[in-house]
Amino acid sequence: MKVRIKFAKHGVMKFIGHLDVMRYFQKALRRAEIEVKFSEGMSPHMIMSFAAPLGVGLTSDGEYVDIELNTPVSTEEAVRRLNGVMVEGMEILDFRQVEEGKSGKAMSLVAAADYTVTFRKGCAPKGDWQSDISGFFVRKSIPVMKETKKGESEIDIRPMIYQMGVHAGVISMRLATGSAANLKPELVIEAYMRWKGWELLPFALEVNRCEVYADLGKDGNHRFVSLNELGQRVV
Repeated sequence: MKVRIKFAKHGVMKFIGHLDVMRYFQKALRRAEIEVKFSEGMSPHMIMSFAAPLGVGLTSDGEYVDIELNTPVSTEEAVRRLNGVMVEGMEILDFRQVEEGKSGKAMSLVAAADYTVTFRKGCAPKGDWQSDISGFFVRKSIPVMKETKKGESEIDIRPMIYQMGVHAGVISMRLATGSAANLKPELVIEAYMRWKGWELLPFALEVNRCEVYADLGKDGNHRFVSLNELGQRVV
């Protein structure tokens, strides 16, 4: 039985890197007595894969990890057991059965993610910085310099921004995420600030990932569905 766990990561846990989160989940699953399958071979390990590892310093309401179980357990019972062993800043939100095989693997399904971005106190630009967000979003091209393994190169990030808006000082955006295309919200805000002729101060942004999506659309037409919706509650 293959299941997908949705969890939130907040507070001091935002400073914990992906590898430590993975090791933490291995221990938490044991403490919660969730019987996870192990791989075969000389070095067996829990069969576990995370959808889109979160960068250090970011919070999230929509993180996912896929596991395979030896013994089925209901959604309600699994959420109760796991939250009983979670540390402060980590919360299990859902536990759903998903399709077996590669087609149901969260890591390969990820295509987009929703983010909210706010400026830390005292770090926002002077004056009305919000009114031009819509004008920035409707631009046909947004060229930026991006560091790659071969050095810096210019890319157009506009095709990777699916939605963008602002309300009451909170910038919301849906961006390309995953192996095919991946855009960080910080890079979008840097491009906006540069377009306006402002300087972005170091550590000025607070970023929260709200949800992660698969793209079930065809022929270039996007149909984003959250990874959680692709699973079924276990009774």
